[in-house]
Amino acid sequence: MAVKPVAEGQHTITPHLVVNGGEKALEFYQKAFDAKIGYVHKTPDGKVMHAEITIGDSKIFLADEFPGSGCSSPLKAGACSVILNLYMDGIDKLFEQAVSAGATVTMPLGDQFWGDRYGQLKDPFGHVWALGQHIEDVAPDEMKRRAEEAFAHMAAMAKK
Repeated sequence: MAVKPVAEGQHTITPHLVVNGGEKALEFYQKAFDAKIGYVHKTPDGKVMHAEITIGDSKIFLADEFPGSGCSSPLKAGACSVILNLYMDGIDKLFEQAVSAGATVTMPLGDQFWGDRYGQLKDPFGHVWALGQHIEDVAPDEMKRRAEEAFAHMAAMAKK
């Protein structure tokens, strides 16, 4: 029998987070997002070489920083270049759960013009998470009207 090119239970694209403090990151994601930890491979000195977690129906890989690997954690790099979007039912509860676990609010959760309840958090390891729940289907003309209104409001606020 032929081996599948994408392993059972995997998707075509899977985020792979690099962190400083793999064990603590796994604990945080469990508390913040109800992550289920799959397998964890550690180096002899205890660093996380590779871990797999599942949040909702999606898998994420995770590893500690390793010198020479070409990847740094956002904390070491001083910036995050990717936003992880997490859409679930009951997003208000999950948002507060993540904050209670140690995430920092960078954009408060609120109803947005595009039809989602949406906000952003930064986790203690420097990764940015956008939490959302679709609450309304918005027709294209209404989306355009709402967007113009929202951008006009932002421009007015910036002048104050």
